[in-house]
Parts: sequence; C-alpha cells; structure tokens
Amino acid sequence: MAPHGNGSAVAEDAMLAGAEKRPISSLLLIIAMQTEALPLVNKFQLTKDLDSAFPKGVPWVRYHGVDNVGTVSVSLVTYASIQALQPDLIINAGTAGGFKAKGAGIGDVFLVSDAAFHDRRIPIPVFDLYGVGLRQAFPTPNLLKELNSKVGKLSTGDSLDMSPQDEAAIIANDATIKDMEGAAVAYVADILKVPAIFVKAVTDIVDGEKPTAEEFLQNLQAVTAALDQTVTQVVDFINGKCLSDL
Repeated sequence: MAPHGNGSAVAEDAMLAGAEKRPISSLLLIIAMQTEALPLVNKFQLTKDLDSAFPKGVPWVRYHGVDNVGTVSVSLVTYASIQALQPDLIINAGTAGGFKAKGAGIGDVFLVSDAAFHDRRIPIPVFDLYGVGLRQAFPTPNLLKELNSKVGKLSTGDSLDMSPQDEAAIIANDATIKDMEGAAVAYVADILKVPAIFVKAVTDIVDGEKPTAEEFLQNLQAVTAALDQTVTQVVDFINGKCLSDL
C-alpha cells in the first residue's frame, strides 16, 4: 500500500478529477440474468459481439448470455469487461429482495447509496471490516432528482434465501434491499477506479409472508419491465453528460 501524500497518489487524484469533467463516452451495464438484460438489449437495439475480447471458454456474451448469478461470476465478468472495454461508468442493474420494514415494496426501483456483504463473516479485528466490504456508489444527486427514485443501502450475499446469520448481518448493514451481485461489482469497480452506480428493482419482500423463491418468480417479468424503464431513463439522462453532472 502506497503511503499517503506520495506523488503517485496525487497524480491519481488529479487524473480522476479530470475524468469527472470529460463527457461520458462509454458505458458498461453489468446484468446477471438474461431475463433482466434482454428488454434493455431490445430497447437500445444492441447487437451481439461475434468477436468478443473475453477469454475463450467463458460463458459471457457481450449484450446477452446465460444467467451468471452470484458474486464469483459477477466479479470475473466485471473485471474482464473493465479490462476489455475501459468504460467511463458502470451501471449494475438487476432485481433484489426488499424489506417492508425499511419501506420497500414490490416493483420499487432503488438507486443504491452504498453496498456491503452479509455472508463474509470473519470475526477477527480488521478482517471483519474487510469481510463486510462497505463501499459507496458513485454519488449522483442530479440523477436522483431527475428520477425521483427511492434510495437505499444494498446488502449482497450468494444465497437467495436468508439464514438467521445473514439476517443479523443484513440488519447490521442497515440494508433496505438485498441481492447477489452488487457489493462484488462495487469491490471490483473500486479497486480498478471505475465509478459505479446501482439500480435495483424489488421482486420479493424478504420479511413478508410469501416464500422468497415463489414471490421472485411470480413478479420477475413485471418488475423487470419497471427496471427496464428506469435504466432507460438513467442512460438517457447520462447521455452527453460528464460524471460531475450526475
């Protein structure tokens, strides 16, 4: 780790400040499930990249592909996409479970303020904070005003259901929504210094009466449509703007 105040850190800060003033010319959308992604593929009339820069053998396709859910897959595809595409901004869009006790309802679309993990339990000083991995999303006050969207904290884990241990950690994270990818995207984006924002639509109420898997499948199509609409608004708002305008 470089010491504070060294020349390279100052140069890096200056470079990041300059990047915020340049128009955003490339945008990377990270979406785990094909069902979530295809409406946006159709909306923006995206075409399949037959000469992808991704390594041979991986199950990723630029614009659509098989479902790759969870932190391992999304970490790898985020890293590979950043290396191949050098985006100015990442949008991680997808569905999530919501907590009615925190004001979430089916179909609500949230902009995420920060993301943390709830299933990386390392009860050792310093390592405990590393396990939680709290990271803030790139601040977008003007976008938030434009969308008039809800804002919430996101908690990420590799299981759709919620164990008592996960529940305790989610409460400690003060999360309004939970998913299986967001904090992992935030981690990779942070270490590679690419701004990232997160748009999450609620398919199921985690602290509700219906079984999570049943409610998720019941609402997936309709909620994906709401997600599609919001992400379209986000992309339209970003078009022609700099990071500092968001």
